[in-house]
Amino acid sequence: MKKVVLLGDSIRQIGYGKKVEEMLKPDCQVWQPEDNCRFAKYTLRMLFEYQDQIKGADVIHWNNGLWDVCDIFGDGPFSTLEEYMANMLRIADILQKWGKTVIFATTTPTHPDYTYGAYERTKLYNEKLTVELKKRGVKINDLFTVMDGHRFDGICEDQIHLNEMGITLCADQVVKEVRTVLAEQ
Repeated sequence: MKKVVLLGDSIRQIGYGKKVEEMLKPDCQVWQPEDNCRFAKYTLRMLFEYQDQIKGADVIHWNNGLWDVCDIFGDGPFSTLEEYMANMLRIADILQKWGKTVIFATTTPTHPDYTYGAYERTKLYNEKLTVELKKRGVKINDLFTVMDGHRFDGICEDQIHLNEMGITLCADQVVKEVRTVLAEQ
């Protein structure tokens, strides 16, 4: 049985995670933390706690970014681009040592009216990070593009999390990417 790990913020935790797990049964054993992996530095720290569950995975699918790009105080993003890049590349390096294939899912856009969101910053962080991750051999799952045309109808009332339609769109895409990687192994 193939082992799949899902890591990520609330887009995974209360979004696509459970649906992906159900869709991959019975072919895969799926592990994902019950915890919201929040921002990149939090995920980096928690890898120490999760390592026994992650090591030996056939596929690790991971996302971080919504917390990092968020500007909750009006004085800039929670994580600067430099901080985000450094933490995310450390995470990628660790995950690549622990699993056969790592897939990074780009950060999804928020609703256009989301007060703390930053559409252009999200695009920039995604673009800068994916270039470096590809150089390291990390696969990219472009959930940003999947959700970009659904910023009004795929996001729930809180203007950040996925509604049922968004969950289905992202879960279908995650399963497609995971199954493609597993078929190539």
